[in-house]
Amino acid sequence: MSQARTTLDERAATPPAGPPTPVDETAPGSSRVTVIRPATRWPHLDVPELWHYRELLWTLVWRDVVVRYKQTFLGIAWAILVPAFTALVYIVIFGKFADFPDGGLHYAVLVVGGVLPMQYFASSLTGSSMSLANNLQLVTKVYFPRALLPLAAVIVPMVDLVVGLPVLVTVMWIYESFPQGWEVLLAPAFLALALVAALGAGFFLSALNVRYRDVRYVIPVLLPVLPLVSGVIYEVSELPTKWQWVLSLNPMTTVVSGWRWAVVDAVPPDPAQAAVGVAVALAMFLVGLTVFRATEPKFADTI
Repeated sequence: MSQARTTLDERAATPPAGPPTPVDETAPGSSRVTVIRPATRWPHLDVPELWHYRELLWTLVWRDVVVRYKQTFLGIAWAILVPAFTALVYIVIFGKFADFPDGGLHYAVLVVGGVLPMQYFASSLTGSSMSLANNLQLVTKVYFPRALLPLAAVIVPMVDLVVGLPVLVTVMWIYESFPQGWEVLLAPAFLALALVAALGAGFFLSALNVRYRDVRYVIPVLLPVLPLVSGVIYEVSELPTKWQWVLSLNPMTTVVSGWRWAVVDAVPPDPAQAAVGVAVALAMFLVGLTVFRATEPKFADTI
């Protein structure tokens, strides 16, 4: 009897079985569950998933930075020489012989101030448009958010931009053209606008390049034209008004004008025209992301 009473007491002390306790998948040590669903055609970025793969993103960025200057004699010094030589050619040809408007700045300051953001955009556009085709093995054999490839391609040129800043600082020091007020705080915002425009175009062109390899031949044709229609070699505000509005449809016109206003005390961009440039950049991003997401399920089969 005592043994039976003890068994009954133990059963009474045992709490009744209830529903299982939910597991917090974000807790340390818990396994991550990936649910595979059909890709939506609406433009969206899965930010939590991108954050989960952030180490892969930085690995891709670091790999591209290293490969860019691997086995080169001058190494990362090319990030200084390229904008310097480009600006020198513009200064000699367009400043001395064409006599383009400079907006009250010394022409060297005007050109160098426009070359740096333009070089960033051109490099970002080239890298992001080829990001899927250049990573064939990753796209076809390993799962990861494909948006990481164009995203990494627009981050890498930021390193070249930072390294090339001494060229601009040197020219600013020689001609004593420095920012005069709070507008210098907006310089990163204009670079962010260039990133958004480059990423949107990169989404679109990289998805297009998976099916049509003509993209790699079209981009080198378009890149030399960009400085001519973005105000790199002249001051946009001194053009006729109708042409200012036409050029405002190019987001890089807003980027170049805004960057020079913030950094070298140039003429501020017209707010209405700048708003047009921002709107076009956002539209480019949404259209590019829509095309990228719609064609993403077929990347591995088509590429």
